[in-house]
Amino acid sequence: MSAVLAILWKDLVSEWRSRDRIVAMLLFSLLVVVVFHFALPVRPGGGPPEGLPGLLWVAYVFAAILGLNRAFAVELENEALSGLALVPCDRGFVFLGKATASFLLILLAQLATAVAFALAFDAPLGRVGGPLAGIAALGAAGLASVGTLFAAIAVRTRYREVMLPLLLLPLLVPLLLGAVRATAELLASGRVPSDAIQLLLVTDAVFLIVSFVGFEYVLDE
Repeated sequence: MSAVLAILWKDLVSEWRSRDRIVAMLLFSLLVVVVFHFALPVRPGGGPPEGLPGLLWVAYVFAAILGLNRAFAVELENEALSGLALVPCDRGFVFLGKATASFLLILLAQLATAVAFALAFDAPLGRVGGPLAGIAALGAAGLASVGTLFAAIAVRTRYREVMLPLLLLPLLVPLLLGAVRATAELLASGRVPSDAIQLLLVTDAVFLIVSFVGFEYVLDE
């Protein structure tokens, strides 16, 4: 557990000093909102556009991928990946520290994105803020877990900025199905569907277990 906290603290302090990941994620999310605002047709009766939950999660996912692409940038630039591999503990705990840092940054980007969507599209996200935050957190947990694993794989490749989304996006289909359905039902009726939450929980559990075990072998490559 001390290794998890040490790596988490190191990542958060590095991000606080540079702010390169979170600033890029926030700017990307805001630009997506601006593009959607001008590209989508105005509804005759006003109000948010159709498909708002899907658009919201598009912004969430691509902002997360942008941040995950930089998750191992410091270790790569300073040739410290071998140092992570030599940490005297199970390498799964190294994964947990990196994934937790990414999870917190993704949550922050999701919060800013939701506020921007609510203001730009007059969406009633505030009245369902608590349940929506829970759904976003479940989605962020899945994104951070499997995203950290594939970010560690992609960082050693020549075209890592392209490789990560190519590896990651197909695996996110079940997570997005559950998250978009839960968000749509929440905005439409104020109710959170249990089957969508169950899908998110199962997907998160599978991603977390596989990533925890598989990280042992990723650092060896």
